[in-house]
Amino acid sequence: MKNGNDAGLVQSQDHKYTKLEYVEPPDRDRPESDPIRPETVEPTNSNQREASRKRHVRAWVGAALLIGLAVGAAHFGLNVIPARKAPAPAAPAPAQVVVSTALIKDIEPQLQFLGQFAAIDHVELRPQVGGTLTKIAFKDGDIVHKGALLFEIDPTPYQIKLNGGIAQLENANARLELATRELNRFNELRLKNVIPAEDLDQRVAEKDAAQAAVDNAKATVADAKFDLDHCTITAPFTGKIGTHLTSVGNLIAGSRAQTSPTTLLATIVSIDPIWVNFDMSESDYLTFLRSRAKQSGPLADKVVIAVGDENNFRREGVLDFVDNSLDRSSGTIHARATIPNKDFFLTPGGFARIRVTLGAPEPALLVPDDSVLNDQSNHIVMTLDANKKVVPKVVELGDIRNGLRVIRSGLSANDRVIIDGVVRAAPGAQVIPSNGEIKEQSEQVAEPRTN
Repeated sequence: MKNGNDAGLVQSQDHKYTKLEYVEPPDRDRPESDPIRPETVEPTNSNQREASRKRHVRAWVGAALLIGLAVGAAHFGLNVIPARKAPAPAAPAPAQVVVSTALIKDIEPQLQFLGQFAAIDHVELRPQVGGTLTKIAFKDGDIVHKGALLFEIDPTPYQIKLNGGIAQLENANARLELATRELNRFNELRLKNVIPAEDLDQRVAEKDAAQAAVDNAKATVADAKFDLDHCTITAPFTGKIGTHLTSVGNLIAGSRAQTSPTTLLATIVSIDPIWVNFDMSESDYLTFLRSRAKQSGPLADKVVIAVGDENNFRREGVLDFVDNSLDRSSGTIHARATIPNKDFFLTPGGFARIRVTLGAPEPALLVPDDSVLNDQSNHIVMTLDANKKVVPKVVELGDIRNGLRVIRSGLSANDRVIIDGVVRAAPGAQVIPSNGEIKEQSEQVAEPRTN
């Protein structure tokens, strides 16, 4: 091997070890092919090195022997000596629950629906005559009463037309009066055979023409008066008016029969009384029909409603319409009730919860709504048997009355219902019960339970 100074490293090896030695060439001009002279280092104290080697061999053999013994002991212990079993966990303590029998109370059987208010009367205010709008006599959103002035159109052209019609009528009346006098004179002359019959017939025709002219003039006056009267637009009924859709000074178009485009000025809706529309499912409709057949009088048509933020069903109305067929696409039938609205509180387009009374009050079972569980398509109430074990019972639900859920079927008056701790009560498990009491609360929003 060569470096930059043409010096060399000599590798000397005997049977013990190898030494690399740096050798300076004697002559800088020596050819690069001259071999490097090896130098052999004779070992010193060979007995000590041999003893050290033997001690290392014995140490490695002892370590391997210890590792083998440890592995064998572990294998022997796992396969021969049986493992000690862990102690079984202690059984959980029975859950503590509160139980009570269902509350029994006389309530009216009812069906509940979601409905929407609608105005009985809804009118678009459009002019029947055209002209310049000169006055708006209301504030947007006001309650206006029947006959109140709402809009006014410039009446000048129609007043001129009326004056012309009156003048025509006076002229026609004068001609009629003249024709009548001439006819009377010709009648006297005809009685004396002074004039021929043809002259008398002519005077009769002239009187009839004059009478027709009078009638035509009267119609013209009436037409002009109609246009003049409709320059003022009044409220057709008591209701709530919307915003004005045109401003004073605009030229608006009118038409009596809407044969040409007209200008929409505003809309007005009646609000007392008010309709509430809703749909019955086929099953609810059959229930309604069967109960209605057993009743007579106003009870069969009684409804009570509550709006979104009301907890009490205090507003009463009358069910006055049920459609004549079910909707094939939805499987429902349309119904409608009329609700008094003296305070103008109910607004068309708003929603309400509706209860339709089906009959006289009957005893019913009521439980807290939180004690009713959903199990796919069923509703379940957890009860306790005589051995204090949890027994689930499938029930049919009604609506909510005074904060409690009505149970239509599936539960008896003697069943002890778990009203607190129901989440800790597994079916078939034994529990520690304590007696509670079901109490009525304030009237709650009655929403049908869904699966």
